[in-house]
Amino acid sequence: MSYYDIDAILTDAQKVPCTFELTVPGLGFLDGNMDGDMKKDSKVELPIWLGEMLSLSEMMNTDSLVTLSIPSALGPRVFNALKADPRTVDLRALASHFYNLATRLLEMYVEDINKSEEQEMIRVLSETFKARAAVIADQANNVRGTLGEGADFLRGLDENERQLFRAAHDSAKSVRAWVAEGMKKK
Repeated sequence: MSYYDIDAILTDAQKVPCTFELTVPGLGFLDGNMDGDMKKDSKVELPIWLGEMLSLSEMMNTDSLVTLSIPSALGPRVFNALKADPRTVDLRALASHFYNLATRLLEMYVEDINKSEEQEMIRVLSETFKARAAVIADQANNVRGTLGEGADFLRGLDENERQLFRAAHDSAKSVRAWVAEGMKKK
């Protein structure tokens, strides 16, 4: 992702649960305590970019300030629902950039994930995207005229899926226009 990519910026702004491993003087404002310290074992939700920065010391073989955990949007309940029927899950309600969030967390070292869980997450996310992409393509091809008709369908889609819907809708519209133009020439 590019430095100027708005989707990357919005993904990095999404919050993840973090547990402080050390007491940090003057950082209490992150937990609503304006004058105090952030106590050891405090749990707060921080934007991904901040959580990652505070956990980087672990990679440099020093005590980590925080450990990151999996957010509820990527928790076991959500993955069980995705395994059952990925088409019915409202991904936008979980995270507006659901797939980007999952990708970003899988790229980082997250304490709660081991290799087999990581592979399972990747498999479920891939299957989810494939199943939902088929429905998205079908909906995009069957919506006539403006995207207003597909607004209800768009509500449950994450940003990547919305972009896919728009691209498929615009492509179908262009093909219909091209066919109509070809029929006029006959």
